[in-house]
Amino acid sequence: MYIARLLYPVKVLGPGNRLAIWFCGCNHKCPGCCSTELWRQQEKYLTDADKIMHLVNSVRNTSSISGFTLTGGDPFLQPEALRELLPRLKEISPDILVYTGFDYEEINTPENQDILKNITVLIDGKYIEERNTDCFLRGSDNQRIHILQPEYRDFYEHYLQNGTNSIQNFKLSNGFISVGIPGRNYLKMLGESLQKKGIYNQKHH
Repeated sequence: MYIARLLYPVKVLGPGNRLAIWFCGCNHKCPGCCSTELWRQQEKYLTDADKIMHLVNSVRNTSSISGFTLTGGDPFLQPEALRELLPRLKEISPDILVYTGFDYEEINTPENQDILKNITVLIDGKYIEERNTDCFLRGSDNQRIHILQPEYRDFYEHYLQNGTNSIQNFKLSNGFISVGIPGRNYLKMLGESLQKKGIYNQKHH
C-alpha cells in the first residue's frame, strides 16, 4: 500500500482529535487540487499495514484518538489496503471518515460491501473548483456526505449543523503542512503571504 503521511491530532477533517491518513495515488486529477503531490504512487511511500498500525498504536499509547480520517490521493484506488486497515482501525475507534473522488454509486458495489461496512462517513465526488463555496468538510458543493452507520447519524448531523471550515498547520522538520478544506483563493493568498516572508515552498491538504 502507498501511504504518504499520518498526522495527529487533526481537528479540521471530522469531529474530535483525529488521526488522519493520506493515501498516495489519484487518477481523478481534478483542476485546482491542493494535493497534486499525492497523485502519483511513489516508491518512497510504499509500506504495509503492520507498519501503519505500529505508528497508529504509538499515538494511541499516549493520546486519545477520537476517530480516523482517510484521504489522499484517493483511498478507493487501493481497495486491498482499505480491506487490511479498516478492521484494525475500527478496533481503536469505529468513527472512520473516508474521502473519495468517486461517486458513492460507483463504489457501492457487491465487492465493496466489506469495505463500506467499516466506514462511518463517506464524502464522495470529484473536486470542482468553480463549485468551491466553502461547504463544511467538502471542497466543492457537488460532493456529498453519506452517513453509512445509523448509530452515528444523530452525532454527525449535530456536528455538521453549525460547522465551519478552518485550516490547521503542522510543523515538520523541513517546513509545514496545512490541513483542512481551503477556500477557492486560499492557496494563492497563502503563497503571496509566504513570499512576503521569503518562503516559497509549501504543501497543503
